[in-house]
Amino acid sequence: MSNVSAENRLASLDVFRGATIAAMILVNNPGSWSAAYGPLKHAAWHGWTFTDLVFPFFLWIVGVAIPLSIARRLAAGERRGDLFRHAIRRAIIIFALGFFLNSLPYLLDGSLFRDGLSAWLHSYLTTVRIPGVLQRIAVCYLVAIGIYLTAGLRAQIAWTVGLLLLYWALMMFVPVPGFGAGVLEKEGNLSQYIDNAVLNGPIIGTHVYRSAKIYDPEGLLSTLPAIASCMFGVLTGALVRSGLNRETKTAWIFTMGALLLWIGSIMDMFFPINKNIWTSSYTVFMAGMAATCFAVCYWLVDVQGWRKWSKPLSVYGMNAITVFVLAGVVGRVSLEIKVGGSPLKTWLFQNVFENIPDSKLASLSWALTYVLLLYLVAWAMYRKKWFVKF
Repeated sequence: MSNVSAENRLASLDVFRGATIAAMILVNNPGSWSAAYGPLKHAAWHGWTFTDLVFPFFLWIVGVAIPLSIARRLAAGERRGDLFRHAIRRAIIIFALGFFLNSLPYLLDGSLFRDGLSAWLHSYLTTVRIPGVLQRIAVCYLVAIGIYLTAGLRAQIAWTVGLLLLYWALMMFVPVPGFGAGVLEKEGNLSQYIDNAVLNGPIIGTHVYRSAKIYDPEGLLSTLPAIASCMFGVLTGALVRSGLNRETKTAWIFTMGALLLWIGSIMDMFFPINKNIWTSSYTVFMAGMAATCFAVCYWLVDVQGWRKWSKPLSVYGMNAITVFVLAGVVGRVSLEIKVGGSPLKTWLFQNVFENIPDSKLASLSWALTYVLLLYLVAWAMYRKKWFVKF
């Protein structure tokens, strides 16, 4: 943990990161999933909603931060090998935090004491989910920083395009046993097949997202285009730290965003936008959306200097991973603590928020309260100048 001030940071990136993590907490914690507003739920399969913006935005932000931090450290004389070793340690910690969140319910549900160590360990080792949001962030961050440290700008662009083309070719032309090639439905697509083959089995058990059973939205093969999402951020970060004036940078980021949105929309016609299997069209379209939204933020905060309105978001953004982990811990604990036979979350929602007549508004009110309470934690950390470095 660092207690130094956050001077010389790109203020707009903190604001954009804070807005993204707040949105992530909002959409991940409705009072009732069945009563959530449509935009606050993922698209059922093809297509996108507001919720589908959040994760690729965060990966894009991770990418933007790479040139900003690494270039400064290289200029200070640090060696590339040392920087990559530091990135490995950081990626391991972030991955471990994600795995800890997946493991937490097994530690809280009392099954260890109820069933005994042997039965508990068997259940845990054969059912714990391996992939996850933080796990994907860790892998994408590590690969992206490796590319940045070893490749020039043209090669970075080639890597980004190559990852998207490779994933498209694999998904469209590699046949899946029993289904054939080019299947993009929930059952029978190559990404689902690989997740099922690697993460599930009669001996190892089932290690995918519980609601999906046979595939995982943060699965193995779909990590390839997710790395490209991070690389789009890296390319934007290189532009931000270029010698162009800020007005010109803003114009170029806007232009890049609009172009990627257009290209992604065209790609959607033959490789549909889909968050669950992270299609190449989804990657490109969401990178365009992220660049466009960041350009607005950059213009307002860093070019025009309008920072007072954005302070709450900046506070969130300076400890984004910490807040995300805390949100996961609180959410899981609230489902395991029982009050009158019901999970604490259910009891609180039913006795406080369900007094609101509109069920969807009640669900949203719970989520907004969650965001506010976690903001208070982030604010306390900010006041004490605690900025957690993983």
